[in-house]
Amino acid sequence: MKELLLGNEAVARGLYEAGVKVVSSYPGTPSTEITEAAAKYEEIYCEWAPNEKVAMEVAAGASMGGARSFCGMKHVGLNVAADPLFTMSYIGVNGGLVIGVADDPGLHSSQNEQDSRNYAIGAKVPMLEPSDSAECRDYAVMAYDLAEKFDTPVILRLTTRVAHSRSIVEERPREERELLPYEKNPAKNVMLPAFAKPKHVKVEERLVALRNWSETSGINKIEDNGSKIGVIAAGAVYEYAKEVLGDTVSYLKLGMVHPLPDALIRELAEKTEEIYVIEELDPVIENHCKAMGISVHGKDVFPLCDEFSQSVIARCMGKELPASLSVEEQIPVRPPVMCCGCPHRGVFYVLKKNKVYVSGDIGCYTLGASAPLGAMDTCICMGASVSALHGYNKARGAEAEKKSVAVIGDSTFIHSGITGLIDIAYNRSNSVVVILDNSITGMTGHQQNPTTGYTIKGDPTAAVDLEALCKAVGIGRVRVCDPYDLKAFDAALKEELQADGPSVIISRRPCALLKYVKHKPSLKVDPQKCIGCKACLGIGCPAISVRDGKAVIDHTQCVGCGVCTGLCPKGAISSGEGEE
Repeated sequence: MKELLLGNEAVARGLYEAGVKVVSSYPGTPSTEITEAAAKYEEIYCEWAPNEKVAMEVAAGASMGGARSFCGMKHVGLNVAADPLFTMSYIGVNGGLVIGVADDPGLHSSQNEQDSRNYAIGAKVPMLEPSDSAECRDYAVMAYDLAEKFDTPVILRLTTRVAHSRSIVEERPREERELLPYEKNPAKNVMLPAFAKPKHVKVEERLVALRNWSETSGINKIEDNGSKIGVIAAGAVYEYAKEVLGDTVSYLKLGMVHPLPDALIRELAEKTEEIYVIEELDPVIENHCKAMGISVHGKDVFPLCDEFSQSVIARCMGKELPASLSVEEQIPVRPPVMCCGCPHRGVFYVLKKNKVYVSGDIGCYTLGASAPLGAMDTCICMGASVSALHGYNKARGAEAEKKSVAVIGDSTFIHSGITGLIDIAYNRSNSVVVILDNSITGMTGHQQNPTTGYTIKGDPTAAVDLEALCKAVGIGRVRVCDPYDLKAFDAALKEELQADGPSVIISRRPCALLKYVKHKPSLKVDPQKCIGCKACLGIGCPAISVRDGKAVIDHTQCVGCGVCTGLCPKGAISSGEGEE
């Protein structure tokens, strides 16, 4: 049966068809849908892990147990999982182990542009890169055969455009596979120095064997159009190049991007007079070609940063761009904002009002850095807000402790914030941590996490008690606040900033977009009372605007949270049916 599938859905289909039994992942755009789609197959055990390191270790354990397994993550998640990855490269597999990683050229939803091909090179493991949904399914299946044939983990690399675009996939039946037997073998599975040293030699030998396989397997192929110009490309960039250049050039289409096929690269060089390496982000292929002594054009022609497109390739190759229509008017920008009724909005309003230094973290609440709230000072990576606050306070002393906080979401706290909180308690800084508990993993689309009490399939399970956890790691002062109650939250913040010893404030209210949340009637503005002071705009709610000098509330957006009512000096905002 043929289906129109997202690249991520096609990967999940490949996992199903390959007989995968265990999937453990942490949600991260643009990879999240792989695991969500896999969870729909009853034959596959799927879970959300607390973080990517745990996910890879779960998958590694399942592999050792004889099952085909998978873990999925976005590019920055591979940083978190790098520790087990590098050692699993030495250990190898029993059942096939595949790591799905989705890079995000263009930073559509990420804090950096990271090229995960560097991890394949560093860990000395093979990496496959599909260019459309059909190849996503095919390469996912192929990856398991490759893993078991060469005793290696395999990385399947997607980028945003492949992960989130649709193309036709011809589905096939599942191949049920019995668990491979487990045999105790410390020399293979226990990486003590004495065992690891000879394994490094085997890893290097494995790379040579994998390169030889890549030359003849058909995953890399030359498309000879008799041109004097050759192009080397992989993934979505290959599809863009084909659209722009057609059959006017010859191609080396790469499906395995590590190790690279030296013989095929030399063959293309012999057939052509000039070669262009078209690759997003780092010059991985370009540098490899030059190390082989082959002259190629790469980053001297194409940009080092940002996402590629057909237009980018056409412009860089000196091709005429197709005619297009443009709008001359100056259309105002529409930056992303917190949703109407978002429980984080009131928190950031209070933090801004109190002029505190805010050590921020990764989540939809990172929008607290944007105007008009502008209440976040730093944001590094998952969990860093807590650890970085501790460092900031240790550097600047007691005065800073009274004017600084960390903010972190419930899912991010479980991911990697707990250890930072332990550091605060153990090394004694008077730091205030605000856990923004909105009862879900919001940024990536409402995935469950260990605090919600439900698994990926919606089954009830144990839920982490955040209050008890914080107290257990040594935080004596833990309190829960409603972020809709600005006065109470303001009072709690002031009290904790002045207290001796570390403390945690849990800002608890469910995400306004959760289906079970019952909203109040929308609010309205009394134009007779409104003086046009615009104080209500200070919280940045998209439902509030100004028309003819008076504030108005869009009743189609307002959820009646009431946060704005306390901002109006004239009491002009009240409950009602709202205004159009």
